[in-house]
Amino acid sequence: MHDAVNVTQCLVKSLPSKHNIFILGDTSYGSCCVDEVAAKHYNADAIIHFGRSCLSQPVKMPALFVYGRLPLDVSDCVQQLSDILPKDLTNIVLLYDTIYAYCCDEVAEKLHEKYSNTVASRLTSGCNVESSVTDCVQVSKCGRTFSIPSSLDISDYTMVYIGDEGLTLTNLIYSFPSCNFYSYNPATCVARRENYNVNKMLMKRYYLIEKAKDARIVGILVGTLGVANYLEILDRLKTLIKKAGKKSYVFIVGKINVAKLANFMEIDVFVLIACAENTLLDSSEYYKPVLTPYEMEIACNPERQWTGEYPTNFSDLLEGGSYYKPIPDSILTEETDVSLITGKIRTLGQSDHTVETGTAVVLRSDAMAVATQAENAGEFLELRSWQGLEQKLGETPVTKAVEGQKGIAMGYCDEPHINTQQ
Repeated sequence: MHDAVNVTQCLVKSLPSKHNIFILGDTSYGSCCVDEVAAKHYNADAIIHFGRSCLSQPVKMPALFVYGRLPLDVSDCVQQLSDILPKDLTNIVLLYDTIYAYCCDEVAEKLHEKYSNTVASRLTSGCNVESSVTDCVQVSKCGRTFSIPSSLDISDYTMVYIGDEGLTLTNLIYSFPSCNFYSYNPATCVARRENYNVNKMLMKRYYLIEKAKDARIVGILVGTLGVANYLEILDRLKTLIKKAGKKSYVFIVGKINVAKLANFMEIDVFVLIACAENTLLDSSEYYKPVLTPYEMEIACNPERQWTGEYPTNFSDLLEGGSYYKPIPDSILTEETDVSLITGKIRTLGQSDHTVETGTAVVLRSDAMAVATQAENAGEFLELRSWQGLEQKLGETPVTKAVEGQKGIAMGYCDEPHINTQQ
């Protein structure tokens, strides 16, 4: 930000006078995404995105990415990685944060001298793709593309990441759960093996899927308005949730925090539509679980099964994506199973007959008191003991406005003056 004014002035001098340039100093959602929402407020024609990026594809507006350059000691990087990598290792894929993209070719060349099959990734944007070209397989995940021989599997490779610990590294570990990860942090000049227990991480996410299967009211959080295909995944989620016999509500709350979501206690689970790096939200501090679109698909789509693979880019779930599964035309026959959390029988799908809801069937607590369960947000509001301020329209007399107090809190005009000086 402290360089933004100087950069803008240089651009103004180098462009014709008819061009208007302005600075977007804040983001509507994540700072890693292209902020098309703020740019549209000024009727912008294009955006220059400075700094780190999640490499999400913008919706409509053309964008130029300038990642920047942070210092990296190539010799120290290669030396420290060589000290901790196994001596008999041959297959390496070099991954990196966007801000170190300028020098990673040099790192890859030096690593290739010691490890014969070193592959450097390239930054891209768009869906995850695995395609075969002659005797090679092209892999594109998390905005990074590389090719490996078709005779080898991705699990035969070790991932080496250059960058600090953060959302990018976590996203990559989820995307390649079968690979070992080593990292080098240029800021601290420390290399280490990442000791992430991927199975434990995936089991925590699978717990959220079980919570989604138990849920009856789902809140869809729109966490981006600038990533391509966000409207398509929103429509797909609404259709999927409805066919699964659940109710959904859409929320646009800007940047998500605990206090905002706590206002919607009638929601059982939330599903977050965001870029690949921000969709993996740690919801341990939230009152209700926050899931990814992929997790919601597993909970509601009988065509999709848990395999251990974990796509974080929601575009992969749409038609044409590498993880696309069609939604059944209808789920009229209710499928039943037992919840692994509550131990109760639950159903998935819409019933083919109309059932009276509300107080037709009630649950009794241990104290033999009648309890009801809300079917939607409106019924939940009716069950609340406090439903907001009472308006009492027409029940209170109309009075004329009177003059209020004047002054400041430490002493109003109609109050006696108190000398606070000693």
